[in-house]
Amino acid sequence: MSVLDWTVLLGTLFLIVVYGLWKSRGSKNISQYLKGDNSLKWGTIGLSVMATQASAITFLSTPGQAYESGMAFVQNYFGLPIAIIIVAAIFVPIYYKLNVYTAYEFLEQRFDLKTRLLGAFLFLIQRGLAAGITIYAPAIILSTMLHWDLTYTILFTGILVVLYTVSGGTKAVSITQKYQMAVIMLGMFRAFFIIISYLPENVSFINALHVAGKMDKLDVVDFSFDPEKRYTIWTGLTGGFFLALSYFGADQSQVQRYVGAKSVAESRLGLIFNALFKVPMQFFILLVGVMVFVFYQFEEPPVFFKSVEMEQLRASEYRADIQALEDQYSANFEEKKTNIVNLVDALNENDEQQIATYTDQVKQHKASEQKIRQEVKGLLKEYDESIETKDSDYVFLTFITNYLPEGVVGLLLAVIFSAAMSSSSGELNALGSTASIDFYKRVFKKEASDKHYLIASKLLTAFWGILAVGFALFASLVENLIEAVNILGSIFYGVILGMFLIAFFIKYIKGNAVFYAAIISQITVIFLFKTLSISYLWYNVIGCVLVVVLSHLIHSTLNFNKSK
Repeated sequence: MSVLDWTVLLGTLFLIVVYGLWKSRGSKNISQYLKGDNSLKWGTIGLSVMATQASAITFLSTPGQAYESGMAFVQNYFGLPIAIIIVAAIFVPIYYKLNVYTAYEFLEQRFDLKTRLLGAFLFLIQRGLAAGITIYAPAIILSTMLHWDLTYTILFTGILVVLYTVSGGTKAVSITQKYQMAVIMLGMFRAFFIIISYLPENVSFINALHVAGKMDKLDVVDFSFDPEKRYTIWTGLTGGFFLALSYFGADQSQVQRYVGAKSVAESRLGLIFNALFKVPMQFFILLVGVMVFVFYQFEEPPVFFKSVEMEQLRASEYRADIQALEDQYSANFEEKKTNIVNLVDALNENDEQQIATYTDQVKQHKASEQKIRQEVKGLLKEYDESIETKDSDYVFLTFITNYLPEGVVGLLLAVIFSAAMSSSSGELNALGSTASIDFYKRVFKKEASDKHYLIASKLLTAFWGILAVGFALFASLVENLIEAVNILGSIFYGVILGMFLIAFFIKYIKGNAVFYAAIISQITVIFLFKTLSISYLWYNVIGCVLVVVLSHLIHSTLNFNKSK
C-alpha cells in the first residue's frame, strides 16, 4: 500500500470514530447511554439499522459469492421488505408503549421472568458468536492478502470498536454507523465504475451483462422446489421472511437501533428506508461481483485466490505439479478469452447461430477451468490438510489490491474496516445492553443508582468486546463467510421469533408452555441442522413453527391435567 492509501484508510477510520465520540459525549444516565436519550432521527436510524446488518463480510464475501455462483443469493432477501413492514406496524408501537430498553423485557411483561431470560440467553449465544465472526472474518482475509499479522489486525479493529462503543454508547454507534455507511457506498460505487472502465474498449456494460448471462451468472430468480437448494424464490419469501422478521423484530442489535428514535414515526421511517433500499443494495453488491467475474474473463485470474497458500505450494515438493496445472490453466484461459471475444462480436451482430456456438465453447472451457481448479485444491489438501480451499471470499480483495489505483485501494480497505466496525459496534452495544438490563439489573442487582447501572453497562459492553476479540483470535475460517453468519442466525432466530409471535398474537398461551416449547424446539433445530441436508433458511421456519405448535400442545396438556 502507498502512503496515500494509508492516509485515506487511517484518516477515514479515525475521523469517523472521533466525530462519533464528540457528538455523543457526556452520557450521564442509562437512558442516554442505551437509547441515545431518544434523540435519533429517521435518517440516522435507517443507516444505522442497515450498517448493523451490513458487516465487512457483506462487502468481502458477497462479491465472491456472485463471482462463484451468480446473483441467486439476492433471493435470500426477498422476504425482508414484508417483514420490516410488519415490524414497523406491530412491533415498534408496542416497544414504545412499554418504554423498553431491550426486546426481551416485553417477554417478561407478557409471560414471565424465565421466558425473558431464555430469549435473552439465546440472543447472547447467537450474537456473541456472530460478533467474533464479524471481527475475525475481515481480519483474516486482510492479513492474508496484505501480509499483515492476523493478531494485530484483529486487535486494531476490535480495540477501536470497543473504545467508541463503550465510551459513547448507542448514540456514538448510530452516528458513526451513518458516516461509515456513506464511506461504504462511496467506495463500492467507485469500485463498480472502475471495473466497468477496465473492460476492453469493444466490450460495453451491456455486452458485459450479456456475457455474464450466457455464463449463468445473472439467474436472479429460481422457482425450483428442490429443498436442498439454498437459494430459491421460495426459501427467500418464506425462510428469508422469518429470518428478517426475527432479526428486525426480536434481535436486540436491531431493536436497540430504533427504540432510541425521537418517536414511533421516526422509527418507522428508518425501518421503511431499509425495506426500500436493502434488496437493491444487496443486488448492487452482487452485481459488483458479477462485473469482477466478467473482468476476469479478459484478464487472467489466479488459479487459486489465496496467494499465501499458493506461494507455499510452489516452494514445496509439489512445485512441478502446480506449474503444470497453472500452464494448463493459462492455455485454457487464452482459448476461453478468444471465444468470449468472438461471443461479444456475435452479440453485437445479433448472430444467433454464432452466439449459440461460442456460448457452448465458453462453457466447455469454463468446465475445464473448474476441473483444473479442483485439481489445484486437491494438491493443496495433499500438501496441508488444514488449508481451507474455498477461496471465494478472497476474490474481491484480490481485485482491489491488484488493479485499483492508489487512494482507491485505501478507500476500499476503509470500506471493509468501516463495515466491520459498524456491524461489530452494533452487536457489542446490544450484547452489553441485554447483559446489563436483562440479567444484571433484573436478576443480580435489582436496586442501585442510575450511575451504577451506567458503569455496569459500560463494563459489560467492554466484557463482550473482549470476548468477541478473544473468539476472533482463536476462530477458524469455515465456508463462505456471508453464508456462515446467516447459518448461525438461522439456527436460533426461528425459535426466538416463535416466542415473540406467541407473545404478540396468541394471548391464551402462557409462560410455562412457551418456555418449555422453546427449549425443545431449539434442541430439535440443532439436531435437524446436524442431520438434514436442506437450505439453512428453512430452519427459521421450522424453529418458529415448532415453538408455536409445541406451545399450543403443552398449554392444552397443562390445562387438561388441571381440569382432571
